[in-house]
Amino acid sequence: MVLDLMLIALAITLYPLPLMAFALVVSTARGVWKGLVFILAWLACLVAVIAVVLAVTDGQPPPPRSPPGVAGLAAKLAIGVGLVFYGLHRRRLMRAGAAPGDASAADASAGQVPEVRGGPSGGATGEGTGESAGDRGEGSFWASAGLAVLVQPWGMVAAGATTVLEANTSQPATFVALFGFCLLASASLLAAELYIVFAPEVAQARLLRLRGWLKEHAQQAIVVLCLVLGLWLTAKSLYQLTS
Repeated sequence: MVLDLMLIALAITLYPLPLMAFALVVSTARGVWKGLVFILAWLACLVAVIAVVLAVTDGQPPPPRSPPGVAGLAAKLAIGVGLVFYGLHRRRLMRAGAAPGDASAADASAGQVPEVRGGPSGGATGEGTGESAGDRGEGSFWASAGLAVLVQPWGMVAAGATTVLEANTSQPATFVALFGFCLLASASLLAAELYIVFAPEVAQARLLRLRGWLKEHAQQAIVVLCLVLGLWLTAKSLYQLTS
């Protein structure tokens, strides 16, 4: 379980779209606080998924070969196959030349949500409505939280949920593994937030440059992450189902 969780968490933290959205959020007025809201909403999603799974299993893994255990492995297999097909689909679009102009819904939202956009000087604008940053502060924080939920790679989070089915909460090491999963899955965002806190001006400029670089290479990263994780989950699930 631990190895699977760490691999899934690594894929989540390397997934480019959340970091691209986060870089946009922290580049606006009060970006540090909006970034914190983004991270808290992101973590809340992960914790909520884990809590739901543990509530369903009562903190005990299903017995081997039992219907719940087989159903969990079948779900993980389906997710793995889905990730492989999604990665192949992205690769086919990229090779056809369609992927660079095919912005995902999450990336489009990150670039078009008016509440989290800023003006050329980094201050929040009303997008032509004349609103000040103070008038729109509350909405901006809610938009940051909603964006964090939107750009979650939910397929990978679902893979993590099927892995948490194997968690045994009677063992203290399980809580360490679950905490490590949440920490690693959020590592890139946490590192960017700390960078913003300690070097705001330099960090904002570099994060925006990073966002531009990621926008050019996001498709390749998504293809690699989906194929590698999908193949691992598929092979592991097939082995467990047939052994």
